[in-house]
Amino acid sequence: MIRILALSLCLLTVHARAQTQLLPVAGPSWVAKAGAQLNGLDKITARLTPLSVKVGETINFRTLKITVRGCQVRGPDQPADSAAFLDITDTAAPLFAFHGWMLVSNPALAVLEHPVYDVKLLGCTP
Repeated sequence: MIRILALSLCLLTVHARAQTQLLPVAGPSWVAKAGAQLNGLDKITARLTPLSVKVGETINFRTLKITVRGCQVRGPDQPADSAAFLDITDTAAPLFAFHGWMLVSNPALAVLEHPVYDVKLLGCTP
């Protein structure tokens, strides 16, 4: 029993460290930008809608409210990548929400789990 608890604790610690290392941080390797370029997908009609959102701004995409809290790109001496911190809520179904970082290089890491809509980060805008 103690071994199982110790192993569980170790796995949780490794998982927590991996999660914090994946998140962008302020510093010389990440550069803040003024906005984010997103794609909104309506899965029912299969229509993509390009969305341009400034940091701190909230826009509506169908029943979703999307707020960009920050958008960062890697510095010129780093591998290309963009990350945006998004708050997404559905006014029609409050259960479906997203709060966190989306990465261009690894979109499957953090996705909006919604039955009708999908939002994908394309990059940051100056």
